[in-house]
Amino acid sequence: MAKRIDVTGLTAFYGTHRAIEGISMHVQPKSVTAFIGPSGCGKSTFLRTLNRMHEVTPGGRVEGQVMLDNEDLYGPGVDPVQVRRNIGMVFQRPNPFPTMSIYDNVVAGLKLNGKFSRAELDEVVEKNLRGANLWNEVKDRLHKPGSGLSGGQQQRLCIARATAVEPDVLLMDEPCSALDPISTLAIEDLISQLKSRFTIVIVTHNMQQAARVSERTAFFNLAAVGQPGKLIEIDTTDRIFSNPSVQATEDYISGRFG
Repeated sequence: MAKRIDVTGLTAFYGTHRAIEGISMHVQPKSVTAFIGPSGCGKSTFLRTLNRMHEVTPGGRVEGQVMLDNEDLYGPGVDPVQVRRNIGMVFQRPNPFPTMSIYDNVVAGLKLNGKFSRAELDEVVEKNLRGANLWNEVKDRLHKPGSGLSGGQQQRLCIARATAVEPDVLLMDEPCSALDPISTLAIEDLISQLKSRFTIVIVTHNMQQAARVSERTAFFNLAAVGQPGKLIEIDTTDRIFSNPSVQATEDYISGRFG
């Protein structure tokens, strides 16, 4: 079930380095929120704080609060692994498990979380491959390696793997940056369909993509190299791209920098 994210005063560190600072925002359920901004401004770091993936990097920590509905994701006793089950992630480059079949890639997360009958797994595989618009392309080779698919198909397989565990939120870190235009369009169409089931947050360097797929857009920037990234503005996507409130946002959108 899609859930709302509320972030208050979030600052993220890697060791003593302050990567992002003082970020507060609300992410609405069953919608797509896009993060845009120049390279190095903290978009991906902030995305990773939403499911505690940044803690995988040594020295990664945060100050501030991230709430998933009424649950404090950084509260005492909260298991980061469970957080990542509830808030899935799709990475920049497709990363199917290379030694696993297409079928086993889809159900990999389920097998870690419990025991399921073959019939139950079959149902999950078909449902999520259909949901990823991939079923008709792979239904006759489910037991062939996932690494044998094209780049765009591999990324849709990774999305099917992420949705199979029924997360509340789906994070996407530049999911189309390594794909050709036709595969990019397929992923964008898929995002538009998935938002009826999930809360989706996407980082993209493609402003046209943000305009096409998202309801709300957040612009991040940093004052200078080595300074922490900050949230400059978040609003409806239409307003961000037509009438932003902050001059820096307009400068970035219009190509004056970045």
